[in-house]
Amino acid sequence: MSTRTLISPAQLARPHGKALYRAAFALVVGGFTLVFLGPLYWMFSGGLKSTQEAVQTPPTLVPHSFQPENYAQAWEVMDLAGLLLNTLYYAFGALAFQLVLDVAAAYSLSKLRPVLGKAVLGMMLATLMIPATVLVVPQYLTVLDVPIVERNLLNTPWAIWLPSVANAFNIFLLKRFFDSIPKELLDAAALDGASPTRTLWSVVLPLSRPILGVVSIFAVVGVWKDFLWPMLTLPDPALQTLNVGIYSLSTGVPENVLIAALAIASLPTLVLFLLFQRNIMSGLTAGGLKG
Repeated sequence: MSTRTLISPAQLARPHGKALYRAAFALVVGGFTLVFLGPLYWMFSGGLKSTQEAVQTPPTLVPHSFQPENYAQAWEVMDLAGLLLNTLYYAFGALAFQLVLDVAAAYSLSKLRPVLGKAVLGMMLATLMIPATVLVVPQYLTVLDVPIVERNLLNTPWAIWLPSVANAFNIFLLKRFFDSIPKELLDAAALDGASPTRTLWSVVLPLSRPILGVVSIFAVVGVWKDFLWPMLTLPDPALQTLNVGIYSLSTGVPENVLIAALAIASLPTLVLFLLFQRNIMSGLTAGGLKG
């Protein structure tokens, strides 16, 4: 069965069609490369410029004088090591809670099929239609005085961890993958005397490594890039995340050092994506087809 394309193989085989195709392909790839890599190049090169060159108009494409010491100064002056450790602590704590609770919720909706499970899933997915900024005020009031326990969670990691646990999108991804696991495997485990918890641990989770990797990356990046919520719930400078700490210290720092700090803050997530981009794509497409 031949694959249908926008250009027929006969037209592509002609010299004129082949040249036109290559020109269009180069134009599209070059345009997207410029759009996505241009801001990154401006940020990393801006950290190598002098203060005057970083703010001049029009900006220079290539730094006239390379100053790599700006990155070392940003690391020391803005205490990026402490802010980085704080962010990693919050990110991997949120990851641990999401893996435990979101996996349990998705497994229950997919395989245990509780009463009103479809209604619960529908209401959960409906929350994705609500803008995140609309939930800031009620979430802040809840964290300020948690019902029943009556505790203030400001300046504690729980203020970051608890709101990130109930992630409807991650639960939907996990449920979609669990639905693709053949029921015969679960029935075989049940015949061997495995409980639902044992089946989840010994059968479902080993098969779910691709989607667990995707959910893990989403959880870490979600905490890493968040700004408004940590700024509201972590007013103590010693407990702030990387983004909030850079913003708080940006007033007394030269522009080139600030740009260098922003480049350092964005580097871990860029490396994470480059290392696991294949896992992200395979995890998102896993479970899409049954058979």
